[in-house]
Amino acid sequence: MLVKILKSKLHRATVTDAKLDYPGSLAIDSKLMAAADILPYESVMVADLNNGSRLETYAVPAEADSGDIVVLGAAARLIKPKDIVIIFSFAWLTDAEARKTKPKLIFLDAKNRIERKA
Repeated sequence: MLVKILKSKLHRATVTDAKLDYPGSLAIDSKLMAAADILPYESVMVADLNNGSRLETYAVPAEADSGDIVVLGAAARLIKPKDIVIIFSFAWLTDAEARKTKPKLIFLDAKNRIERKA
């Protein structure tokens, strides 16, 4: 049996832009993706702290050190620039693997710079 476990989290990211006319995804500063071990096109869940919206999409890399968190496509109707979001990635693990796994927690400041890792 496999269980779905939190793999990583970008905590309190600030959305820098939202573009409705796009096929859909979430652009994330590639340095932040690497820190959180999020792969290009990996499924992510996004929770908006401003309005309570939650959605699932996939991550695409944005320019490293840009601080970009850009909502693309239909999600732009739910999440707006300047909203604070949490971006989660998950992994399917065996029970034994899950019991030994610790998620990568990346805490961000208001400009999407890494404040600390846990």
